Amino acid sequence: MSMSQTLTPTETARRVAAEAIWAPSVHNTQPWRFTVQDHQISVHADPRRGLQTADPDGREMLISCGAALFTARLALRSLGWIPELDLLPDASDPTLLARLGWRRQAPASEYEQQLASHVRTRRTHRGAFDLEPLAPGLLAAIRAGATRDRAQLRVVADDSRRASLAAAIQLAERAARLDSDRVHELARWTPPPGSTRTDGIPATAYPARPEHTSPDFPGRDFAHGKGWGLPPLTTASAARSTGVVALLTTRHDRPEDWVNAGQALQRILLTASTCGAAAAMHSQPLELPWLRRAIRLQFSDGAYPHLILRFGNVTQVAVSTRRDVADVLMEPGGPDDS
Repeated sequence: MSMSQTLTPTETARRVAAEAIWAPSVHNTQPWRFTVQDHQISVHADPRRGLQTADPDGREMLISCGAALFTARLALRSLGWIPELDLLPDASDPTLLARLGWRRQAPASEYEQQLASHVRTRRTHRGAFDLEPLAPGLLAAIRAGATRDRAQLRVVADDSRRASLAAAIQLAERAARLDSDRVHELARWTPPPGSTRTDGIPATAYPARPEHTSPDFPGRDFAHGKGWGLPPLTTASAARSTGVVALLTTRHDRPEDWVNAGQALQRILLTASTCGAAAAMHSQPLELPWLRRAIRLQFSDGAYPHLILRFGNVTQVAVSTRRDVADVLMEPGGPDDS
């Protein structure tokens, strides 16, 4: 009898949730919760942790939850279970994003084991990259992986188009800094150095001084001009790279597409991590409806853009935080069980 067969359904759900919480989420809001019943774990969105100003429709929240869903599926595979996915199973409850069942077993493939081994070590990069090229075949692998989750990863190789995307991010970043509601919302999710919070973007996860590239893809102003963040790894003025620029899109723009975009995103990030590559993510221009429409028409052939990503090689020192499993997993008989 395998170890996974000796675990109770609740113990299995705890192990799955313990991995799923390491999925990426916008501003590290971790907008998910899980419930378990028999051989089934349900993934719910938690609108209380959504961004009311930057993400009023909940698109980025569902992308974040989709990344957690993919990680939960991967965790079941690493335990030797075949996940049975029911996506958006209850039209009367839009916060119930998926039910995952497990009844049949099969050994995890080497590919699945590799992805699972990087769930807790993968980190979002916020800055420039080294000049070292990506591993051969990586771009083809992550593009193929995106299609498995009904999304597309469109590499933007043309210099003028890359410059246009960079300009869109610069414009959106300037607009955000002039919007007091957005500034305050970002501040709510940026705890100061030394904070004991287990959500939000800690000062150990972004550079104290922005790293500029050409063209410049600016990150968010997490430090608020206060000098928070990580010091530079080196004082040398070595050349730095923008990395490979890509756009994550889906054919449609429905909640199920947002969830699938999140699943594709996590597959992409973990695949890159297995090859030693890191990814930077930019969503600023896609939070402005008029700018998102412009990017859709200019770069996506009518598909709906969700994230701008940059891939490259870099020494990573960022440290992130996550809430405890007990804070997100509702077990039968627990205080939140109804």
